Amino acid sequence: MITGINSNVSALQAFSKQMSVSANNVANALSDDFKKSRAINTEGENNQVKTTITKINTPGPLVDDPKSTTGELKELSNTDIAEELVNQIVIEHGFKANAKVIKNYDETIGSLIDMLG
Repeated sequence: MITGINSNVSALQAFSKQMSVSANNVANALSDDFKKSRAINTEGENNQVKTTITKINTPGPLVDDPKSTTGELKELSNTDIAEELVNQIVIEHGFKANAKVIKNYDETIGSLIDMLG
């Protein structure tokens, strides 16, 4: 049973990493030339959750550069705030589900100890 809880704990850590990556993307959404990152959770060894973080190098939108005297364009961030919001909602639900499993495990163990008491 403890192994199962370890999987849930590693999932909580993985969802925390995902949220940090998404929050960084949102924080830098207005930074010129910023390239968003994406954190993907997969099953690792011993049923642990593994997080892989990759930089997404797709170009951001090009806009007129008001500081340019030659009419050059500048590239904005490739972060899509709507996409990040959806990702954060999914991350929140995954985090809550795993936290609930751990809470239920704790309550079950407490009840068993009380019965054996």
